[in-house]
Amino acid sequence: MFANMKQIFNPKNKDIQKRILFTLFALFIFKLGTTIIVPGIDKDALGTDDLGFLGLINAMGGGAMERFSIFALGVMPYITATIIIQLLQMDIIPYFSELAKQGQVGRDKLNQISRVLGIIIAFIQGYMFSFAFIKGGSVMDYMEFSLVLTAGTALLLWIGDQITQKGIGNGVSMIIMAGIIASLPSMFMDAWNGFVTGGDTHAIVLGVISFLVFVLVYVAIVIGVVFVETTERRIPIQYANKSTSVGSNASYIPFKLNSAGVMPVIFASAFISIPSFIAQFAKNEQLTLFINKWLSYESTTGFILYIILIIMFTYFYTYFQLKPKELSKNLQKSGGFIPGIRPGEETVAFISRTLNRITVVGAIFISVLAALPIVFRLFSNLPTTVTIGGTGLLIVVGVALETYRQIESGLVARSYTGRTRGRRRY
Repeated sequence: MFANMKQIFNPKNKDIQKRILFTLFALFIFKLGTTIIVPGIDKDALGTDDLGFLGLINAMGGGAMERFSIFALGVMPYITATIIIQLLQMDIIPYFSELAKQGQVGRDKLNQISRVLGIIIAFIQGYMFSFAFIKGGSVMDYMEFSLVLTAGTALLLWIGDQITQKGIGNGVSMIIMAGIIASLPSMFMDAWNGFVTGGDTHAIVLGVISFLVFVLVYVAIVIGVVFVETTERRIPIQYANKSTSVGSNASYIPFKLNSAGVMPVIFASAFISIPSFIAQFAKNEQLTLFINKWLSYESTTGFILYIILIIMFTYFYTYFQLKPKELSKNLQKSGGFIPGIRPGEETVAFISRTLNRITVVGAIFISVLAALPIVFRLFSNLPTTVTIGGTGLLIVVGVALETYRQIESGLVARSYTGRTRGRRRY
C-alpha cells in the first residue's frame, strides 16, 4: 500500500495526481452546495429537527437535508430509480430485459432511462419534503422549492459524471462517501463534548478514558467492516480445453461474504419508513402516534421488523445479482465445470448451497451493523449525532476499497506498460 502511495506522488504520474485533485475540487463544490439553503426559505419555519427515517439520506448528503440546502435530495432519487429499473429487468417488462442482454449499448440506454426517472422522482420527493417540512407555504412555493431541489440533484449527477470521467472512482459513490465523511469531525467533537463534561478532575479523566474507548471501538468496527468486505468464498473452476492449473493462476468464481452490499438496509429503511412518511405528509396525529409506538426503529416491534426485512432483502438482492442458473449456463457454455460437481442441476444446487451459507453470515453482519446505531442511541446519553456503526460506515469502506483497487490497477497497468516498452529493441 505504501509503495503505491509513493507511485501516486511520483512526478511521472502527473495524470493520476490531476485526477485526484479534480476529484477533491468536485467534492469541495458538493460540500459547498450543502451549505446553500434553498432560496425563499425561512430557517425558523423548517421542521427538520427530527428527520427520523430520513436520517440516512441526511447522512449521505453531509447534513444537506437537515439544512434543506439545494443538495438536500442528494443522489438518492437516482439510486431509487436505478433500483426500480433493476427490478423491472427481472422479466417484469420485456423491453428492459432485452436491454439488459444487449451489452454496453443496453446498459447505456438503461442508465439514460434511470437518469430521467431519477429526475422525475426528485421532483416528486422535493414537493413532498417541501410540504412536510416547510410551514405556511403555498402550492406555487412548494413547486418552486421542488424545482430548486430537482436542479440540485441534476447538478450532482453531472458532477458525478465529471468525477467518473476526469477523476477517480465512481462519481455518484464518491459523492455519497464525501457526504458521510463530512459529518465525522462534528460527530467526534460532539462525542468529546458529551464525554468530557465540566466538573472535578476525576470526572474529566473518566470522560477522556470513555472517549478513547469510544474511538477504539469505532476503529475496531471499521477494521471488522474492511475484513468482511474483502472476504470472499472462491469456488475453483476447471476448463475442459485447458490443463489443470495450480496456484495463483487457477480459475475460480469469487463470492463475496457481503454480496448485497448496503442495498438491503436501503430497501428495509425505505419499506419501513413509508407509513411514517405518509403520516408526516398527512399530518395525522393519531396515525403518527400509532406508527411511533409500533413501527418506529425505537419500538421493539419496529426494530424486529427492521432486522427481518434486512435479512430478507439480503437474500433477495444476493440472488438478484448472482443467479445460480445463469452462472451454471454461462460456465457450461465456456466449457468450464466445478471439480467433483456435474454440470447442470448439480452445479446450480452447489452454487445455491454456497450462496445460502455465506449469505447467512453476510445478512447477520449487515443486521448487526445497521442495529448498532439504534441500540447505541437507546442506551447512551450522548447527542443523536453521535453513533457507532451504521450503514454509512459500510458505504464509506466499500467505496474507499473500490477506489483504492481502481488506483492500484491503474498503477499496475502503467508499470507493466512501462516495462514492456523498455524491453523493445529495434
